[in-house]
Amino acid sequence: MRAWKHFKTITWHRWLVRQGCFKVGLYWQGLIHDLSKYSKTEFSVGAKYYQGTRSPNAAEREDKGFSEAWMHHKGRNRHHYEYWTDMSRQTRNYESVPMPRKYLVEMVMDRRAACMVYQGKNYTPGAELEYLENSREKSLMHPKTVQELRYLLTKLRDEGEKETFRHIKKHVLKGKPFPWETE
Repeated sequence: MRAWKHFKTITWHRWLVRQGCFKVGLYWQGLIHDLSKYSKTEFSVGAKYYQGTRSPNAAEREDKGFSEAWMHHKGRNRHHYEYWTDMSRQTRNYESVPMPRKYLVEMVMDRRAACMVYQGKNYTPGAELEYLENSREKSLMHPKTVQELRYLLTKLRDEGEKETFRHIKKHVLKGKPFPWETE
C-alpha cells in the first residue's frame, strides 16, 4: 500500500511541476522532471519510508544517517542547488556555483509543487519562501542563486502565481536583468 501511495504522491508532484513548467515554456523540463524518482534506487526507498507529509528521504536519513535515494536524486536533477557544486581552483574546496536560469525556474516549480503536495489544503503561496527562510540551505547555495530564488518566491507570495509565471516567461527565461542588476 505504501508503494502505491508513494507512486501517487510523486506522480502528483510531477504533474504540478509539469503544469508550472508548461505555463512558462519549459516543456522538456516539465516532461522529464524527477523521472529518477521512478528508478529502483529512489522508488524503493520512497515506498519504504513513505509518510505522505514529508519527503521519505528525511526519514531514510533519520534511520540510516544518510539518504542514498537523495544522493542519487540530487546528482541527476539539475533543478537542485546541490547539483551545482564543484571544486574551486582557488580554495580546493567544494563550493556552490550560480544556477542557470532554466534550472532556477524549475526549482521554483519544484518547491511550489512540493509545498502543494505536502501541505495539501493548508498550502499558501508564501510556503515556499517561508521554507527557504527557515532552512539552512541559504548558506549552502551560491549567493546569486539565493538572491534570485528569494526574489521569485517573494513575487509568488506577494503577486501570485499568474503574475510570477508571466514575469518568469517574459523576463527571467529571456535573460533580462533582475531589478538589482540594472542599478
